[in-house]
Amino acid sequence: MAEKMNVESFNLDHTKVDAPYIRLAGKVEGTQDTIYKYDIRFCQPNKAHMDMPGLHSLEHMMAEFSRNHHDRVVDVSPMGCQTGFYLSLINDDDYEGVLRLVEKTLEDVLQAEEVPACNELQCGWAASHSLEGAQEIARGMLEKRNEWSTIFQTA
Repeated sequence: MAEKMNVESFNLDHTKVDAPYIRLAGKVEGTQDTIYKYDIRFCQPNKAHMDMPGLHSLEHMMAEFSRNHHDRVVDVSPMGCQTGFYLSLINDDDYEGVLRLVEKTLEDVLQAEEVPACNELQCGWAASHSLEGAQEIARGMLEKRNEWSTIFQTA
């Protein structure tokens, strides 16, 4: 790897990680609050990715449902590489709590009967959604729940 980059994930050796996993990717300290950014990696980088309609629907559901379980969610953002999401929380660095939050949120996805805000009034590309695709992605992540804390491949 070359020189250190400004973006934390650009300094992560994507050939060494072992998805799925959840890791603290960074924190930003303000004068009174701290934002913690978590890397929720669903797919192995450069080997697999989420399809856009499923990812888009999962984004809507995670953004909406996560806030039912945690009052300090700042944002849930998809990665452009389509392998995961970033979850930002304010003043919460409880890793085990983050694991429970993601688990509860994905369980909500499996129970959902529709994608929230899946319409032209509330979404910028309402035609690109798949409830079934989002549920398939969530199911796959939940099936590997016991692997979420292992970030790097073992020799």
